[in-house]
Amino acid sequence: MVSLPDSVRLSRDVIVKINRISGIVLLSLTIAEIMKNIRSFEDYAPEIDETVFIDESAVVTGNVVIGKDSSVWPCCSVRGDIHSIRIGERSNIQDGSILHVTHDSEYAPGGGKLSVGNDVTVGHNVILHACTVEDFCLIGMGSVVLDGAVIQRGAMIGAGSLVPPNKVLEGGYMWLGSPVKKVRELTGKEKSFLEYSASHYVALKNRHFA
Repeated sequence: MVSLPDSVRLSRDVIVKINRISGIVLLSLTIAEIMKNIRSFEDYAPEIDETVFIDESAVVTGNVVIGKDSSVWPCCSVRGDIHSIRIGERSNIQDGSILHVTHDSEYAPGGGKLSVGNDVTVGHNVILHACTVEDFCLIGMGSVVLDGAVIQRGAMIGAGSLVPPNKVLEGGYMWLGSPVKKVRELTGKEKSFLEYSASHYVALKNRHFA
């Protein structure tokens, strides 16, 4: 209960309301403590540059390093529990995306880490699993990139595409389909958009910090 000095006289209804509000605040603080979105796992804690924006509804766990000016948007999961995840500088992981890795076993000797380079745009609802995405790539909305795949610098993947395990996508081209296929060389405007997209999200995350 909230106690008040004798000199302060409040109605019973007001006191009840104060106590209810206090309880809600305490409950909210307790839930926030339980549901931390930056989580350690065993011997690892995420290493996140102070300039990185991570939405409160996104969860980053374990052996994860995120570089300067990158951003992780609502409802993303970046789970480095069974191997490492590295995200470079000025990269954006957009709403609902899932980033995960593969554990060491007889079926995957050494396991599989996930690497995302600098100035990468990962669109909404993308799955990146134990793969490599080099600098200045764009992964279109709803795409899936599977274990061992390598997306070379400056590649663009169209929305809804599937990149099979161990597939190497040459940079400078548009890739599309399920399974993904090379469609054509990127235009000059598309190539410049890759840099623009990354810089736009840096500016946007700074607005969210403001």
